[in-house]
Amino acid sequence: MLRQLKAASREESSMKARMLATHVALPVLAIAVSAQAHAADFDWMKFKGKTVIFLANNNPVSQALLTYRADFEKLTGMTLKVDGYQEQQMRQRLVTVMNANSDEVDVYMTLPSREGEQFAAAGWYADLTAMAKNDVAKDYDPAGLSQALLKAATFNGKLTSMPMNLEGPIFYYRTDIFKKCGLEAPKTIKDVEAAAEKIKTCDSTVTPFVSRGLKPAVAYTFSNMLHNIGGTYMADGKSNLCSAKGKEALDTYSRLLRDFGPPGVVNYSFQQISALYRGGRAAMAFESSNELRTVMEGGARLKDTGLLPFPAGDAGQVPTTIGWGMAVSSHSKQPDVAWYFVQWATSPEVQKKMALQGIAPPRPSVANDPEYRKWIDEEPVRKEWQAALDVLATKGSSEVGYPIVANPQSREFIGQAVQDLILKQKPIDQACADADKALDALISLN
Repeated sequence: MLRQLKAASREESSMKARMLATHVALPVLAIAVSAQAHAADFDWMKFKGKTVIFLANNNPVSQALLTYRADFEKLTGMTLKVDGYQEQQMRQRLVTVMNANSDEVDVYMTLPSREGEQFAAAGWYADLTAMAKNDVAKDYDPAGLSQALLKAATFNGKLTSMPMNLEGPIFYYRTDIFKKCGLEAPKTIKDVEAAAEKIKTCDSTVTPFVSRGLKPAVAYTFSNMLHNIGGTYMADGKSNLCSAKGKEALDTYSRLLRDFGPPGVVNYSFQQISALYRGGRAAMAFESSNELRTVMEGGARLKDTGLLPFPAGDAGQVPTTIGWGMAVSSHSKQPDVAWYFVQWATSPEVQKKMALQGIAPPRPSVANDPEYRKWIDEEPVRKEWQAALDVLATKGSSEVGYPIVANPQSREFIGQAVQDLILKQKPIDQACADADKALDALISLN
């Protein structure tokens, strides 16, 4: 199975690596026509009295969605049972359930860019192709979802999830601290490091720079820096971290966190980063666009935050662009019931409500909706957020970790190399060489 996926993996990677989130017109006419034919017969109350079990990652996407949980239950007459965990725990729970062939989960959140090929190879996704064609409400409009994101969630002809959002890491910075320290908004990666140096002496009360240091989470932000610098994860079928650009990215990223980050940064992921920045204890934060909602909670950062795509390196700006999807478990005994929840959660109406909470919509119609545009125009920081998302949508790369079936494992080795450098446990040549050796072993299994 893995050998059969190798060619498909490389083809998918080259296709997805650029402009992932652009709303290009791919062939979905068959879905649209078929959906229209069946919409008249659609009944939201068809499964009244049923219970749907949703395994959720407790991130801003699910938090925004579940604000409207009661709406789903009222619309369908169903009960929604939420099994929610922080990201790493959620994945551990999913693996346990799937390996047991258990029906304890009907619907779960998934990142196609991370585990899509692996989960598809394991048979953990139900195929949503027929459901998206034959069992949709009149206003669902499957053709209105980002076709590139749908394509990114399709493996061996099977549609494995429906897009929930559009996201990528962006650069948050305190405009008041920059003004106080006589700094301009950074245009390059070198400007970021120079700003961190100056802030360290100008305002010792704040952490100059923070980003992800937690081993399995590092690749999400590190990948953006690697690509901006001009590095690649693979070359000639081998791991490429020990290339000149790879070492430059490893050294720069780890040095920023080691010299200018908070104590214990090797344990930091999005929760810790957003809390630090929201609390006024960080001058610069490189974190997910999803975190706008969390960072702005309480309003303290509303007027003193600037937002940018991550500043350019030698290769310009090549932002990481991905999206969460809603998948139906292949072990669910009620996939048709589960599909109703997936359809509701990824509908235009719900995605518009989520967009007004700062969850970037994967539908062009929502992104262009007058109410959403009015919300964007109400605050300068929202305008900058949307401008950063526009860059993600036109320049983005979905390559987060290695473009292989064992992508999740590859991220662990990337994170280990970064942590080794942050903690000064290895010199850079050893850190990258150890990572390349382990990664080449993974690649050979692909």
